[in-house]
Amino acid sequence: MGSLRLVAIVLLLGSPAFAQTYGVGRTPTADEIRALDISISPTGEELPLGRGTAKEGAQLFQQKGCVGCHGRAGIGGGPAPALQSKTGQDVPIWERERILPLRAPFATTVWDFINRGMPLGNEGTLKPDEVYALTAYLLFLNKVIPEDQVLDKQSLPKVKMPIGDDYARLPVWKHGTPRLQGYPY
Repeated sequence: MGSLRLVAIVLLLGSPAFAQTYGVGRTPTADEIRALDISISPTGEELPLGRGTAKEGAQLFQQKGCVGCHGRAGIGGGPAPALQSKTGQDVPIWERERILPLRAPFATTVWDFINRGMPLGNEGTLKPDEVYALTAYLLFLNKVIPEDQVLDKQSLPKVKMPIGDDYARLPVWKHGTPRLQGYPY
């Protein structure tokens, strides 16, 4: 019990030292925080203005060097995953390959991944029109949208993804309840 009192006294006496400022850094401005907040929700509210089609995306797929990693028409064979399914649409979604445009619960997820993570080594350099076009191309390759469909801020969130209702929405979680049924921790 005495050691607990000693710890409490040391913490109380030492707390002014923790409150010091060292003159390093500064509070970011609202504009700086907004520039870093690039998350895109399923509703697409945060999507930038822009547009793209699968035909434009096919050209960009070649021009930007996507072929080097994902293979011709995204069929794989390079160091990165395949982006086009080799199985037919008659195969259940969970028995197909792990293809982002098929397994993503929302089309905005595909857009967000391309925007944040591609091209490898030069991430975040694609313009919104390019991201819309590449997204359209990948969705077209996997027979999610027709080739002539224009994707933009309004149409992208409305795309019905192949995984449909097979995607499990997260349950409402309240403190003290298990995360998932049967989850031991």
